[in-house]
Amino acid sequence: MAEDRPLIVAHDEVVLDEVLRLAAAVGCVPERLPDLSAARARWMHAPLVILDEEVARAGIPLPRRRGVLLVCKGSPSPPTWELAFSTGVDRVVSLPDEESELIAALADVAEGPGAPGGRVVAVVGGCGGAGASVLAAGIGLTVSREGGSALLVDCDPLGGGIDLLFGAELDAGLRWPELKVNSGRVSMAALHEALPERRHGDGRLSLVSCDRDGPGPSGDAVAAVIEAGRRAGRTVVCDVPRYLAGGAAVAVDRADLVVLVVPAELRACVAAKRVLQRIDARSRRTLVLARWPVGGLTPNDVAGHVGLPLLASMPPERGLQRDLERGVFLPRPKGPLATAAGAVLAAAHAGPAREPA
Repeated sequence: MAEDRPLIVAHDEVVLDEVLRLAAAVGCVPERLPDLSAARARWMHAPLVILDEEVARAGIPLPRRRGVLLVCKGSPSPPTWELAFSTGVDRVVSLPDEESELIAALADVAEGPGAPGGRVVAVVGGCGGAGASVLAAGIGLTVSREGGSALLVDCDPLGGGIDLLFGAELDAGLRWPELKVNSGRVSMAALHEALPERRHGDGRLSLVSCDRDGPGPSGDAVAAVIEAGRRAGRTVVCDVPRYLAGGAAVAVDRADLVVLVVPAELRACVAAKRVLQRIDARSRRTLVLARWPVGGLTPNDVAGHVGLPLLASMPPERGLQRDLERGVFLPRPKGPLATAAGAVLAAAHAGPAREPA
């Protein structure tokens, strides 16, 4: 609807082109008007109004309102601040230095109020080969099988790419090295367009995967992607390596629930306690998921050794490893992996959610 679109009134072509570019990046479709007289009919109803200095100086009297931005090129000069004061704008935004502020304002309009239900789960292996990536993928798949939308975020640049689990390494779409998220804000609609995905009926699973080479995601990029999913009401599942740096640390910081996956053997429990020392200072809520039978320990033994409440246990799933080697990831809907994934999702939604950033 036209009433939901922001207004842009700008005569400076450089400013106009930049605002339109940033709006397109977050999936926002503004309405461009030639002058303030033309804007009069929608002035009080538009969710956001963006002016440039030339338009603001025209001095056409309009009622004062919230949500008016004055965009200027470079640092604001004293006359710019005087103009902002006299016209009653909320904020002065200088380009390109304050590009992120303008993106955030446009994204708020494009996405509207944050959707309910967004949860962030970080899955971490207590030792090498614990199966954290498989569990993370299983959680995302379970959400989509149940008709929901999930976002699977690969935070391990040395893991080979979580798209390999789905046999999706040749699918079209961006991976972390090509996914440029430098502004601190991105829309879920833009991510859906850019990323490879898997569909199951009405459900969808979008993959933000590392690649076979190139750098891993920065902390700012992971934060932007996580919060885009949370604001859109998605279940965001992060595959997090044991070394918490950069994007991995941010994923743990922002998670509603951290799941530590630990095989039921003594050495794995000892290693998991070391990993937990790094997680503890960052996580608001951490539970252990025991994989068994591996050694001589029970799931309760694992929880006791690690010092965390037991979320669930997961026995082996027949044929799963063979399928993974063939690039097929379709665990049985009622098998051990799906059951464990369901327990994780129930625990994530049982606790209080973080507010969208």
